[in-house]
Amino acid sequence: MPLADHLRELRNRLAKGVLAILAVTIIAAFFYRDIIDVITRPMLDEIGCHQSFGELAGSKNARCAHITVSGLLAPFTLALKVALMTGVVLASPVWLYQLWAFVAPGLHRKEKKYAYAFVGFGFPLFLGGGYLAFNVLPTTARVMIDLTPDGAENLLPLDDLLDLVTRMIVVFGLAFEMPLLLVMLNLTGVLSGRRMLGWWRGMVIGITVFAAVATPSPDPMTMLALAAPIWALYFVAVAIALLNDKRRRRREAEGPSDDEASELDLTPEDIGGVEPVSAARALPEQASNERVNGYDDVT
Repeated sequence: MPLADHLRELRNRLAKGVLAILAVTIIAAFFYRDIIDVITRPMLDEIGCHQSFGELAGSKNARCAHITVSGLLAPFTLALKVALMTGVVLASPVWLYQLWAFVAPGLHRKEKKYAYAFVGFGFPLFLGGGYLAFNVLPTTARVMIDLTPDGAENLLPLDDLLDLVTRMIVVFGLAFEMPLLLVMLNLTGVLSGRRMLGWWRGMVIGITVFAAVATPSPDPMTMLALAAPIWALYFVAVAIALLNDKRRRRREAEGPSDDEASELDLTPEDIGGVEPVSAARALPEQASNERVNGYDDVT
């Protein structure tokens, strides 16, 4: 396709994706309170000041946080942010398909197979990381709220709480994609399983540091809740890479199959008596200057 047709197709694909996001955003705007309740309910049940002062004084959750919304325009901004975030997430099948439909014609069959595998395994891994974050955050919030000094009240803006929940879900989800990326690099021949195994000490330390930075709580249990699954996924990726390397070596030793063309070796010593082509030879000199059938030479 000419460049103008590619740009026109890209514009149409982007327009369809944006229209899908806008449609879902408008619908989600009517239910933004229910969406906020679903996102924040586990956190509020753990740290929210939803009991009376007398009940709090004698309970183990004496320290709590008052959820606040500051400013006249803050409720509108909050509703817009929640609706737009919901639109982007729920409309992801549409705009991801539009992106894939634009890129797929330029991919080879093997590249398409790897892309399908990445999406097929990547989406469940991302959901697993997000689910883990959603369940770890209430415990993390309880540890943080317990650090509040005596006699002080903790005021937690609702938009900050939503940003924290969203950021942690995205961070945990992307962290779970790292082993899959290593496997894809091994399948494409960029990274060997033996090299991945040699990195295990650095990877364990790096994952631990990442978990310590990514989790807002200083609680070591929360850090281990993120680091331990990524450790396990990393070693699973190493095992898959080693098995794939073993299979590749066995296939190379067996040679090509009956329906597979072998590679040509055109090195000079293996050509086997084939005379190299010299420069073009000139035609023999014409014996006379006589014209034959109106032409200068017999040809």
